[in-house]
Amino acid sequence: MKPAARSASFAGPFALGTLSAPDGVPFPALVTPDGSVLDLRAALGEHELTIRTLLERWDEAGPRLHVLARDDKAAWQPLLGLRVHAPVEPRQVFQSGANYRQHVIDLEVAHRAPDDPRTAEEAREEIAALMDRRAAEDLPYVFIGLPSAITGPYDDVQLPDWAEKPDWELELAAVIGKPAYRVSTDEALEYVAGYTIANDLTDRATVFRRDMPAIGTDWLRSKNAPGFTPLGPWIVPAESIADPGDLRVTLRLNGETMQDESTKDMLFGVARLVSYISRTSRLLPGDLVLTGSPAGNGIHWGRLLRDGDVMEGSITGLSVQRTRCVSEETGS
Repeated sequence: MKPAARSASFAGPFALGTLSAPDGVPFPALVTPDGSVLDLRAALGEHELTIRTLLERWDEAGPRLHVLARDDKAAWQPLLGLRVHAPVEPRQVFQSGANYRQHVIDLEVAHRAPDDPRTAEEAREEIAALMDRRAAEDLPYVFIGLPSAITGPYDDVQLPDWAEKPDWELELAAVIGKPAYRVSTDEALEYVAGYTIANDLTDRATVFRRDMPAIGTDWLRSKNAPGFTPLGPWIVPAESIADPGDLRVTLRLNGETMQDESTKDMLFGVARLVSYISRTSRLLPGDLVLTGSPAGNGIHWGRLLRDGDVMEGSITGLSVQRTRCVSEETGS
């Protein structure tokens, strides 16, 4: 019989996570919505198992996990008291930029040149028309992130002393379940094992190179500090998410709602992103495809992250992550 435990709150009969006892070794876990946990190393008889190696045989593992989730005689333990880590260690992280219509409009209006003769409303209308053409005719904008930037969904986020304008960007992340290379948009979702939550933090002050403007964006500096990508808590299987193009993405800062938008506002959906990336790169099991951030970032509100801030991010069916910002200068 499953033990009484803290609720895990996600869609479907189970999700995957990486957990540990306090100061213990992380282990791959099957988690049920009532907060029951099963150590998959013991349940599957594989001591070296990780979530990533499980994803490497996702087609075979999926049915077995369904059986385990219904097994009341398995060695269940409560989630309460366990540490929740990032659910997977990816080899590759692909990040989509400028992928939410309203977000791009807000950023373009906020960053227009001081001598731009257009009013804010005129600029907004022109950029909106451009976004509509881009969605119909253009290609996604994708760049590479570093796995070393990933941290757990409840870990503190250290703000580097050089980051002048640290900002939040809550995003839906697709988790790849089998190698994908040159796959079509129609078949792309077959390669997605599940979905999770990512907060793709960005230092707005270092997005653009000041010394060499012609080079453009500097994603290494602005997005890849240690801990700048809180991930999780869970990987919810794709079959439990009816439509990744119709999920609510919500971020609250110190209890105040800052982002609250549907993935319907994406210019390029998950299938188009996966297909586009696979035209150039071979996607591998466990890889992440971050789908971009909706409107409502700190640059929009004129309020960037600072020491002591608490971010709470949720996406429909994927549960909630909660992280606290800690200044590198204070170490508090």
